[in-house]
Amino acid sequence: MDFSSGGKKVIERLVEAYGFTTRQALCDHLGVSKSTMATRYMRDIFPSDWVIACALETEVSLKWLVDGSGEKYEAGKSDIVPLPRLKISNEQLYKNGTVYFDKEILPQDMSAPTIIEEPSVTYIAELEFKNITDGKWLVSIDNTYSVRDVSRIPNNQIRVTKDNMSFECAVNDIEFVANIVKSIV
Repeated sequence: MDFSSGGKKVIERLVEAYGFTTRQALCDHLGVSKSTMATRYMRDIFPSDWVIACALETEVSLKWLVDGSGEKYEAGKSDIVPLPRLKISNEQLYKNGTVYFDKEILPQDMSAPTIIEEPSVTYIAELEFKNITDGKWLVSIDNTYSVRDVSRIPNNQIRVTKDNMSFECAVNDIEFVANIVKSIV
């Protein structure tokens, strides 16, 4: 292995390992200036100190961080799992990178967990579900997205509530995107 170069690719893997979308976020996390990051990136300097810190903090494979080979996480060794992150902003839903989460905190029966962020709260949610049940859901109403409380009522109807506003409609009148399992912030 040649540790005298390879900084660009390694820094890109560090951004991915931490679940960030920008090098600026990595700078903020590591407590380094943008100029320090730019120097290592542009001169392709191998950031060994950052690689070690990342491996210890995230349990991402050191081999994967160094050269991109092998598995990102060693099978069965890590309790850290990657979850897609969705963000609701101005009633629109956006993909917002990946969050690395301790699987011990996740309910065991989740098959497609995700993180959903609203401006003031973050949720763990399930993207795969068979039935619409009472509870909190991420829904799309006329292509606008929000988290709402849903209650089943007779004749395949539901009551949808957010804050002090509620309405009733057929189950098929709105799109159910994810079942909210837990608030985490």
